[in-house]
Amino acid sequence: MRTREQSAPADGPLAGLRFAVKDNLDVAGLPTTAACPALSDRVPGHDAEAVRRLAAAGAVPVGKTNMDQFATGLVGTRSPYGACHSVASPDHISGGSSSGSAVAVASGLVPLALGTDTAGSGRVPAAFNGIVGVKPTRGLVSTRGLLPACRSLDCVTTFTRTVREGRAALRVLAGHDAADPWSRRAPATRPPGIAASMRVVGVPSAPPELDPPHAEAWHAAVERVHETADTVVEVDITPFLAAARLLYEGPWPAERFAAFGELLTPDGPHLDPTVRRIALAGRDVTGEQVFAGLDRLAALRRATEAVWDDVDALMLPVTPGHPTLAAVAADPVGCNARLGMYTNFVNLLDLAAVAVPAGERSDGLPFGVQLVAPAFADDPLLDLASRWCGESYKAPRIDAGRTELVVAGAHLSGLPLNGQLLAIGGRLHRRARTAPGYRLFRLPGTGVPRPGLVAAGDGPREGIAVEVWDVPHQGVGALLESVPSSLGLGRVTLADGTSATGFITAHGGLAGADDVSEHGGWRAYLAAKVIGAR
Repeated sequence: MRTREQSAPADGPLAGLRFAVKDNLDVAGLPTTAACPALSDRVPGHDAEAVRRLAAAGAVPVGKTNMDQFATGLVGTRSPYGACHSVASPDHISGGSSSGSAVAVASGLVPLALGTDTAGSGRVPAAFNGIVGVKPTRGLVSTRGLLPACRSLDCVTTFTRTVREGRAALRVLAGHDAADPWSRRAPATRPPGIAASMRVVGVPSAPPELDPPHAEAWHAAVERVHETADTVVEVDITPFLAAARLLYEGPWPAERFAAFGELLTPDGPHLDPTVRRIALAGRDVTGEQVFAGLDRLAALRRATEAVWDDVDALMLPVTPGHPTLAAVAADPVGCNARLGMYTNFVNLLDLAAVAVPAGERSDGLPFGVQLVAPAFADDPLLDLASRWCGESYKAPRIDAGRTELVVAGAHLSGLPLNGQLLAIGGRLHRRARTAPGYRLFRLPGTGVPRPGLVAAGDGPREGIAVEVWDVPHQGVGALLESVPSSLGLGRVTLADGTSATGFITAHGGLAGADDVSEHGGWRAYLAAKVIGAR
């Protein structure tokens, strides 16, 4: 590695930064074993693309790290090289499968380490060691040079002590790789529905299933998120949890068998028996089961889509608890399966996530939460993580020649007239609520149902749900020409005390209109109307 340090570019954005690499990613000249000693003669001549990108930016790889064998586990104990433990307790697991990478950063050996995440392997060890784990959108970082676990789900991740360091690494790592069939091009602009500034965070509506010390720390985190977000919304996460169960109850073990099944025979002390048993089960999955699993996943993905209409990100526990090494030894499959309850679904549903420290439990062990958002929301998600961690960041701003525009009805993301905003070059800036004192009416007329937002002086205490869009000045006039005569432009005061131009209905334009303020927003009114019609 001394040669690598001497040859590293001195003027790169990561010049001189030392980093460790999970042992399923290639580093030229070092064996890639994936914690299988039988592969110790597998010495690649080239770096994995992720390693190459970091090195080209001046960072220096200093060694490989231990892991759950073949990246099959969330515990950090499934390795013939030995089990890792949390930096906070020799009796508690480190989490896995990126166990060594997390411990290397948490113990101060390196400021950056690469891991991977299929089911939570980049987030569980971060939470158990009090550090930051960034799991990018699937395909945003090349997986070329990775010994895969599940090719369709694998992500290269980072471990750092701060969000700022994780963001700097991701800026270098992200990029399309034509030689990687799973690589994806990031859109030139944010996809519709993803806000530049994440201000609305969802939390589970039902209490999560957590061990008592975890539950206490989670309650504190829920209180704290009100300081990070403008609005906190309760969300039914049932379909997300159902998707999580598919990873091992569905056909995906067959993808693990396809990835490394040939390395599982003959059996021997070089193989972890639990890993071998899990992967060999994939050999018996039928084609019918594969397509039934894909169909079930598609149905669950559709069931979760509406959540992202109302929130920018979800905050969830990373795990239900923090087991001891002894507990995992006594029940290696059960403990591991439970750890993935809140992480397994993220890659299956094509979401981005970042695990961040959330203080300590009452017993002194680190506690972490994860922030989860739709694909390619990585940048605003990291801004949210920075706010959570109390770090400075460059907040998104409205460019010259553009202005904020508040919309409350048919122009909301995904609704019938949203295309008009997109057509004039509009971009969703943030979700928000009005200050108290506004009411929402359904205006009379045929065609697309239209609401009217009215400054009434009274109304729901929590305000009305709106979106603040970033639009060109000249586009506002074009929109005004397309709205009913009862609507006009006025200043809308928001719950955070700021104000922006928005569509307002004059009291004189409410003849025959229905007051729907009790629903708290136009989207909620439409949903209630659909449910009521069933």
